[in-house]
Amino acid sequence: MKAGIASIRKELAGIYSGGEIESLIFLIFEKLKGYSRTQYLLAADEKLSEEELIRIEEIVARLKNHEPIQYILGETEFYGLPFYSVPGVLIPRPETEELVQWIIQENQLPAPTILDMGTGTGCIAIALRKNILKSTVIACDVSPVCIETARRNSDLNSAGISVIEYDMLKQIPEISLPELDIVVSNPPYVRETEKVKMEKNVLEYEPELALFVPDERPLLFYERIADFARKNLRNGGRLYFEINEAFGHECTEMLQEKGFSDVKLRKDIHGKDRMVGCRLLKA
Repeated sequence: MKAGIASIRKELAGIYSGGEIESLIFLIFEKLKGYSRTQYLLAADEKLSEEELIRIEEIVARLKNHEPIQYILGETEFYGLPFYSVPGVLIPRPETEELVQWIIQENQLPAPTILDMGTGTGCIAIALRKNILKSTVIACDVSPVCIETARRNSDLNSAGISVIEYDMLKQIPEISLPELDIVVSNPPYVRETEKVKMEKNVLEYEPELALFVPDERPLLFYERIADFARKNLRNGGRLYFEINEAFGHECTEMLQEKGFSDVKLRKDIHGKDRMVGCRLLKA
């Protein structure tokens, strides 16, 4: 295995940082051999088969083209749970785990009804369902590949969430929902002008539909979802967003203007404004 590891390091040098390369190497051998991190460290002298060497070459060639490792391996992890990861579906980010953690910590209801809007892989919905054990969780998306992937991931994790088609912007089709205790969304929030700051692996491979909004309407999805939440949340229900760090205050002001109370802006582990939460108190 030592020679294989050395070859990967050499091929990826200058394309990824040293830390990224070591993480990629572990993910490759975790997939290839089923190794835990300890097993990986102890197996340095193991000889690789011809088939394994060919597979490593194929993976490395795709990595050199900046293709995300999650798409290459077809899987990823979120909040300690396994997820299928396929092209056309946004790859879950570690920052989003903080949003899930916040919702779990704040929830005081024994059996809340939760809606995740723009679910993608289903990572938020499934993580909430697995950690709020008596919850009822519904997830929606406009993309057929996202809907299929979220359903597969629900089955993979024995989560039992409901996944439905819904266009947040056009608000179609008409859907009948139970009264909701929590609405959560990680909608598209990257402005077109911010593309120049983004990595090639994101720009060239991840779905634009899940990432970008027009420069002149950065809160487009947040406004529509807030209006939806006003109609469908129960009195005292909560709304949570992951946000663009540049628009934290604008987002909180918008929610206050729409009648939400107890609006909180939170930073992520990197100190960036990343999450907003609020309550709906009906007159």
